[in-house]
Amino acid sequence: MAAAPTEPLVHLGYAAPRRGVPAPASFRAWVAAALRAVHRRKPAELSIRIVDADEGRALNAAYRGKDYATNVLSFPAELPPGVDLPLIGDLVICAPVVVREAAEQNKPAREHWAHMTVHGVLHLLGYDHIEDADAVRMEALETRILAGLGIDDPYLSR
Repeated sequence: MAAAPTEPLVHLGYAAPRRGVPAPASFRAWVAAALRAVHRRKPAELSIRIVDADEGRALNAAYRGKDYATNVLSFPAELPPGVDLPLIGDLVICAPVVVREAAEQNKPAREHWAHMTVHGVLHLLGYDHIEDADAVRMEALETRILAGLGIDDPYLSR
């Protein structure tokens, strides 16, 4: 019998007010759900930094050349050959963008936090949505993960 996967180690950092931000246990559950969905059985460790619009904008400009705050940025770990650590990378989630988008999309903010966390973890694991076919696969996987958490399809209009 195969060993059960270990729970991911999730480090949370806050560079924005914590009011309205889900509890650390929620982030850990969302990360674990994404890892289970892709059948990752080995240990995983990542950091999630919750930021304000100014930091979100600065990071998006520095790393993507886009001069606005975005919902989530993913920085996959780039470990040198021969270094075998459980690090999968870092996520930066911009709190005011997540809250604004949830309101614009008429969905509970908690559900959008979950979606952005799952979306970011999938990016850390190599999924992307640049090509249409990849976007279809990634969105279907996100929808399935979120459904397992009791969250409606984030891509349906409300």
